[in-house]
Amino acid sequence: MAQIFDRSSNALARMSLILTGLIVIALGLTADELQRSPWVTRQGQRADQPVPFSHKHHVEGLGLQCQYCHTSVEKSSYAGIPPTKTCMNCHAQIWTDAQLLEPVRHSWATGESIAWTRVHDLPDYVFFNHEIHVNKGIGCSSCHGRVDEMPIMYMQNTLQMEWCLNCHRNPGKNLRPTSEIYNMAWTGASELKPVWCAAEDVAAGSPTAGGVTCTETAPGGEVQMAAVSAPVTGVHAQLAGTGIGSEDTGVMHLPAGLHYTKFTSQAALGLFLVQHYDIRNPRELTSCEVCHR
Repeated sequence: MAQIFDRSSNALARMSLILTGLIVIALGLTADELQRSPWVTRQGQRADQPVPFSHKHHVEGLGLQCQYCHTSVEKSSYAGIPPTKTCMNCHAQIWTDAQLLEPVRHSWATGESIAWTRVHDLPDYVFFNHEIHVNKGIGCSSCHGRVDEMPIMYMQNTLQMEWCLNCHRNPGKNLRPTSEIYNMAWTGASELKPVWCAAEDVAAGSPTAGGVTCTETAPGGEVQMAAVSAPVTGVHAQLAGTGIGSEDTGVMHLPAGLHYTKFTSQAALGLFLVQHYDIRNPRELTSCEVCHR
């Protein structure tokens, strides 16, 4: 019987299989990069809004606090979008005839909500709780970036699961004293800007972060130097009227007789806060329902 295929067909078949494999791998890598790209995540894109609201002008320029507009950020899973009345508290007196504020005046006159375009929009199956993150020492800028420097709001981070896991695997790098939650310029503890903290056990049912008090001013009395390699122990404190996002700009009166620990690196400060804020590690987050609904 005559040979149907030439001997070179074996080599062609092998090359075809290898080429097919390379194409499949290339398509997979391309798809992976595509789903991480701003084309999918909308990272860095500035959405068109009915009113060109400038966070830079209102926060950095006028000094408005985040909580003035986002009133529920400390006690709800949602930060909240301010109602038209919040805008009119000021704009009933200033810029009353500005054309760019016509949608605001129309909303106030008719009772219709302004159709804002949501910038940070998670999938419906993802549950994110603003309250627990704010009360556990995660600052606004850790997720939203330097909002006070954004003339037009945009999403600085991807908000994808990989980004969330990178923080939950090592939360200490993003933790800060609760008094610095709304401080957009907070850069963490360092040799040039050390932070002193003290803590005590809190009563059952009280926020664990409420037992920690920190200051960037050197306190008097005994101060212990913190080390990254070993857990911080033997520190006690008494909370004296401090709260989440305190707006007291006067001199901070530190409780007397406390034992403060000096931190000259964010790694050491983060380790301290993880312990005293009672942050669960990834192995303790055993239920998918923590983040998914």
